[in-house]
Amino acid sequence: MPTHEIAGKIMNELEAFHGSKPAIDTPQILIVRGMSKKKLDPLELSTIVSDVLKGVGATRMDMFSESATDVIGIMDENIRATVEIPGETDVYGIYRLKESFEAMNCHTEYGLGTIGQIAVFLVIWKDKSGIGPLFVELVVSNSEA
Repeated sequence: MPTHEIAGKIMNELEAFHGSKPAIDTPQILIVRGMSKKKLDPLELSTIVSDVLKGVGATRMDMFSESATDVIGIMDENIRATVEIPGETDVYGIYRLKESFEAMNCHTEYGLGTIGQIAVFLVIWKDKSGIGPLFVELVVSNSEA
């Protein structure tokens, strides 16, 4: 399944397709950001991420597994092939992501899954005040270097 098709299904499922914008769009990696119009319970974000990944046929990966670390490293390589990023690859930065959003007073959840040779990383967050939209960031990448 092509990266654009997967991204379209996920963004449509979260009602975040309209107004979404690709941050990176290459044959190897697609990063899309958007805002969801859905009114979702912030305490259900984990279930929502799981359901969305399952809905596109992705097998969810344990974020703290060696295979997840490998996939995140490949995603980083695909990004670095497009954008110059100073410093070395820090696959553990992804683990600090949730802490960063929570420090900004946001409910946050993320998940990583694979569909064949395609890796999908989905992050959703919403202000704990309940004001504002649900933000969505999606990375769909070829998981082979």
